[in-house]
Amino acid sequence: MANANELRELTPQELDGRVQELRRQMFDMRNKHSTGVLDSTAELVKARRDVARCLTVKREKEQGLARQAKVAPQKKAKKE
Repeated sequence: MANANELRELTPQELDGRVQELRRQMFDMRNKHSTGVLDSTAELVKARRDVARCLTVKREKEQGLARQAKVAPQKKAKKE
């Protein structure tokens, strides 16, 4: 799944579509889990987090917040 910076490039309608798709996948995964067919329960957790990430970015857009990508600080070079 895309990270938050990639999701910020999408329109709110595209984010809605992605949320619907992820929720459908979660439904299928829960059914597979209840029948014992689901291979990895971690996928269910990932899907839930992706839904939350999409909804967070959508809410940021509604409020007009402009987030910038976090840049990792550069490490200082060792003195020799």
